[in-house]
Amino acid sequence: MNSEWSLKELYSGYDDPEFLADIGRLEECVAEYIRMAGELNRDQAAQSIHNQILASDAVTELFYKLHSFCSLNESVNSADKQAADYLEKIIKILQEQTKAAVTFEKFVADVDDLEGVIASDELLSEYAYLLMRIKEGAAHNLSEETEEAVSKLSLSGASSWEKQRSYLTSMLKVDYNGEELTLSAVRNLAYDKNQAVRKAAYEAELLSYAKVRDAAAFSLNNIKQQTLTMAKLRRYESPLEKTLWQSRMKQDTLTSMFTAMKEYFPKFWQYLRRKGELLGHKNGLPWYDLFAPIGGSSRHFSAEQARDYLVSVFSGFAEDLALMVKRAFDEAWIDFYPRKGKQGGAFCADLYCVGQSRILTNFDGTLSDVVTLAHELGHAYHNKQISGNRIGNTDYPMPVAETASTFNENVVMDAAIAAASKEERIGLIESQLQDVTQIICDIYSRYLFESAVISRKAEGFMFADELDQMMLDAQKEAYGNGLDTEYLHPSMWICKQHYYFAGLDFYNFPYAFGGLFARGLYAKYQEEGEAFLPEYRALLKATGTCSVEDAAAMAGIDLSKPDFFRKSLKSYADRVDEFLKLTEGMR
Repeated sequence: MNSEWSLKELYSGYDDPEFLADIGRLEECVAEYIRMAGELNRDQAAQSIHNQILASDAVTELFYKLHSFCSLNESVNSADKQAADYLEKIIKILQEQTKAAVTFEKFVADVDDLEGVIASDELLSEYAYLLMRIKEGAAHNLSEETEEAVSKLSLSGASSWEKQRSYLTSMLKVDYNGEELTLSAVRNLAYDKNQAVRKAAYEAELLSYAKVRDAAAFSLNNIKQQTLTMAKLRRYESPLEKTLWQSRMKQDTLTSMFTAMKEYFPKFWQYLRRKGELLGHKNGLPWYDLFAPIGGSSRHFSAEQARDYLVSVFSGFAEDLALMVKRAFDEAWIDFYPRKGKQGGAFCADLYCVGQSRILTNFDGTLSDVVTLAHELGHAYHNKQISGNRIGNTDYPMPVAETASTFNENVVMDAAIAAASKEERIGLIESQLQDVTQIICDIYSRYLFESAVISRKAEGFMFADELDQMMLDAQKEAYGNGLDTEYLHPSMWICKQHYYFAGLDFYNFPYAFGGLFARGLYAKYQEEGEAFLPEYRALLKATGTCSVEDAAAMAGIDLSKPDFFRKSLKSYADRVDEFLKLTEGMR
């Protein structure tokens, strides 16, 4: 089994004649798109929109194939100059159509009876949701000339600052125990069974950020300045309103979720304090022990063992998922291990053009790493469900993007817990609570921090020391008395790439939503069994063509009130109570 992914399904290399030909074809498709935008005819609205959509689909499919190949190469080798050069080239080609795209969107927005026009054409009917959103979002569009300028300037704006931070952290050398390790490798030591190792790694990690903290501060400041500028130019009341529009989510849904989360924070703090006590701490859990293995959760997996375990577990849930998981391992969809120049964390990329996905992890063999694999394979399963959609209907919003991934986590963890002995059960429940606490407490701390950064950026520049303090303030509020405030993580704003995504702000609350939404769906599966699976697949497929609220409604869920979120949180709170009972007296 390969330890690194294969990209040959896209291209054999930068010198592949097909790769170079596709760059030429992309230029031709963009030129055709621009030409057609200049010939839009209001008297033949349906046909004009039909033709423009076909042209757009051709551009999109070619662009994503080329972009995926280059960006995936760059993600495992930040020093890949060819990847960086070609990414810049193909993005510039795509940006040539910006003005024409705005022309098309204005044309669509100005169609009086758009619903009637959509109903008259089969292709337009498939794109009904997308077209109606274009009309609804017209108020936030800029002029054709301004949109074109913004698109071109983005290459030297937020996108460049994002790349700087990614490059610096991927190349960062951490001095640990007399040797130099990558940042990802050192962070993986947080899962080591030896507390001395965990603490030393935590201290080494914090010290290492001194090498990049000032540069990261400039990156974050400039990215968030662009965030504020673009929100104002596009006539949004705030960057959060812009993100909610992009997320196809209502403010009421976000408010309901946070209301329920805040009610349950003390329960998660109880779990953290108990874990701290088990590890010999009296003032709450120190950050360096957040991911410490407890009980039987220290089991180590090889990549092959992880494959066999996941295939076995998912076979009891959905056979099509189990088969996809086996295929992902056997056909080199996954890049497993940390190495110099490789991006930290984990992600899943949809390769629509070949009907596959690619998954990056920094696998170290812990149960948490196996759950991470299950999580990313959930994204791949989501991609599989929408692969039958036209490419313009495959772009689902951030909140539901975490649905299948977190659902997978529930399947894996609950299956493992049900089959475990008492000692193993303690470890598995603790591992599940560890992950859930991340999507509840830690995600809320990230939301608080990013909100504070955007608010403070409106007043001036934030140096690294100030950002450290803002991070600490957010962690104290979200984690309460669950953590030892002497050992928090002030540099988490450098570590987490989500703050640096150009044009994509508040990439934090979707994780909490995904976790709670998936838990609620999982409860329905437990009640309904196999009868739930067709509904689940249909919901995932529909996420590209509806709002978050409409997707939830397909499963009979009302997101406008906290009740649904409370029910999901209650199931996790029951796990906390079980953990407290099982560990009573285990000082």
